[in-house]
Amino acid sequence: MGIVTSQSFKNTVSTYLGFGIGALNTLFLYTYFISDVYYGLVAFILSTANIVMPIMAFGAHNTIIKFYSSFKTKNSLNSFLTLMLLLPLTLSIPIGLIGCFTYEAIGELLSQKNEIVKGYVWYIFVSAIAMAYFEVFFAWSKTQLQTVFGNFMKEVFHRVGVMLLLFAVYFKWLDVEEFIAGVVIVYILRMLIMKLYAFTIRFPVIKFNRIEGLSAILKYSALIIIAGSISTIILDIDSFMLGMYIPIQEVAYYGVAIYIATVIVVPSRSMQQILQPLTAQYLNDKNKVALKDLYVRSSQTLFIIGGFIFLVIIININTLYLLIPKEFSGGLVVVFLVGIAKLYDCLMGCNNVVLFNSDYYRVVLLFGVILTVLTVFLNMLFIPMYGINGSAFATFLAVLIYNSIKIYFVKRKFDMMPFNRDTTKVLVLIVLSALLFYFWEFPFHPIINIAFKTLLATVVYVLTILKLNVSEDISGVIKKYLRIK
Repeated sequence: MGIVTSQSFKNTVSTYLGFGIGALNTLFLYTYFISDVYYGLVAFILSTANIVMPIMAFGAHNTIIKFYSSFKTKNSLNSFLTLMLLLPLTLSIPIGLIGCFTYEAIGELLSQKNEIVKGYVWYIFVSAIAMAYFEVFFAWSKTQLQTVFGNFMKEVFHRVGVMLLLFAVYFKWLDVEEFIAGVVIVYILRMLIMKLYAFTIRFPVIKFNRIEGLSAILKYSALIIIAGSISTIILDIDSFMLGMYIPIQEVAYYGVAIYIATVIVVPSRSMQQILQPLTAQYLNDKNKVALKDLYVRSSQTLFIIGGFIFLVIIININTLYLLIPKEFSGGLVVVFLVGIAKLYDCLMGCNNVVLFNSDYYRVVLLFGVILTVLTVFLNMLFIPMYGINGSAFATFLAVLIYNSIKIYFVKRKFDMMPFNRDTTKVLVLIVLSALLFYFWEFPFHPIINIAFKTLLATVVYVLTILKLNVSEDISGVIKKYLRIK
């Protein structure tokens, strides 16, 4: 776990930096500098682009990770990488051409509830391509076990760019139309910079030699589109469908609540970057002992860290909402439900990586298709009834069912479980700490209140984790920084 711990720590720092900047954007700059209608529009554009992105990528970013270590000669590897660079074009070009001829129809479909969306359909397409090729170039660097710079670009760069654009709107250097175009340009720049970095690590050598196992590679790429789409749909379909059913400004209110809850999976996002190539390598080498150890340790580590973040959010959520405009403060139920779903994601450890890089990915895709249909149905059912709370409940149910199926499947096929008795101890600690601190309010300014409660909860949580010794990795980090032998 040495390289995992080292790069995961660096990735976590950059990810939290990015989320900190994103929190400033989401909670304050967006809410005060532009109208909630345009905020909702930006959220809708980016969420829809995220949904389309796996199709534009043609699964190349996942395929690079899975098959890279299986090529043993330079010629075969260069031919494989050449294919990965060109593969996304086989879908993005035809989709773009179709979009040219059906622009009006697509615009009418997406703008049934909110007319403002119609003029921004091309923004969705261009953003999706930029996101897709960014992931391809990021995967290129992951194969060299270099994830820190890519993670910085993934988590920090675009948020800094958006922050600067928001200030430009505030000082009237840009109008809102130019701001939205600027957001798309930021994503394009991010992709181009990632390309330059990836090529400095391993410069592409264009080869068109015969690739052994080409049919298996293409089949995996085609099927993994569904897998990537499923994961993205579960994350972003709620914002997309909200824009189809309710006024678009409510998408902005929902986006604030979702952003708060998403902070829980920051460590998971950071660790996954280095877990992906390692898991693929262990599977290719059939190293079951190392794979099981990685599975259990990643779950323990992420559940402890994610549980702490969940605790901090829940005990401070009411105070936090006092700091932002009142109309954005109706997302308490959303934060709680989606927060639990994100905590379950942390408990999964490297489950997703194991499945998507194994020979069982086809079965998982079947589960995913069923869950996607269920997610859409649940959103259609609950959004008209309960608005943003209904969408949160639909997301919660979908994640609960999907993750449970995947844990059961890995247990059956690999005889591995991500949790043990120590997991129960951590769960009890999270619940008791939440009950202890949630109702404990201080008569101070909200910021001081948040800082004080967070400090107390941190002391209790860290010392208890250290006492229980539920994770060697976490205990080692705590002892290192507290200088305990």
